[in-house]
Amino acid sequence: MLIHSFDPVLIDFGFISIRWYSLAYIFGILFAWWYGKKIIIQKFKNLEKKPEIKQFDDLITYLIISMIVGGRLGYVIFYNFSFYTSNPIEIIKIWEGGMSFHGGLIGIIIGTYLFSLKTKTQMLFFLDVIACVSPIGIFLGRIANFINGELIGKVTSVPWAIIFPSIDMAPRHPSQIYEAFLEGVVLFYILRFIISKKGYKIGTCSYMFLILYGIFRSVSEYFREPDAHIGYLFSVVSTGTFLSLIMIIVGLVTLNFLKK
Repeated sequence: MLIHSFDPVLIDFGFISIRWYSLAYIFGILFAWWYGKKIIIQKFKNLEKKPEIKQFDDLITYLIISMIVGGRLGYVIFYNFSFYTSNPIEIIKIWEGGMSFHGGLIGIIIGTYLFSLKTKTQMLFFLDVIACVSPIGIFLGRIANFINGELIGKVTSVPWAIIFPSIDMAPRHPSQIYEAFLEGVVLFYILRFIISKKGYKIGTCSYMFLILYGIFRSVSEYFREPDAHIGYLFSVVSTGTFLSLIMIIVGLVTLNFLKK
């Protein structure tokens, strides 16, 4: 049984500190940017109307802003609405933590839609690329969650349980690692396999991401403690599971729509 002893701060200069969570965002964006351009060049070079790499470079700015704004507003609305309506100034303090994956996802979809309108490009094409690169950032983000000792798992007796002294001395599931593996590694390779197939149809990775992430997140949520100030919705599911079920439904609806 291991005891969590990681420091969320990598380097502290006194007036400023470098945190693992910040590095996860930075390297996640950079690696996803590189891999996304590689997908466009290798997979879609034969498209009749091939999107230029320059367009994807321009899209990155939209995505970064959309992800941060959407992630923060998602956390405010989905996880702590009453607190932030009473303390609105706290909404802008993103450096204190509080980001929602599902909010970030909504922000990215909206940002991609607006970019596609402006550039007259195919929205689903870019969403496919984003879907394939997203697991990279998710993986790094979940590892950062583990280092921070947050989003802890439920108490368990499994041999690989972790004790988080900042929370209590109970052995717990390393749910952050479960999520990093399922939502990061497994999802990455599944989508990579799908987009590499001959005769690939644009839009496939978009709806498969919604469906598979929703399933993997729901599985991981089973081993994760619900947010203390929220608990279980309807005394049955966590907020993360509820939002992930909506993702699955939207993915299935999109699949049905594209087939028609």
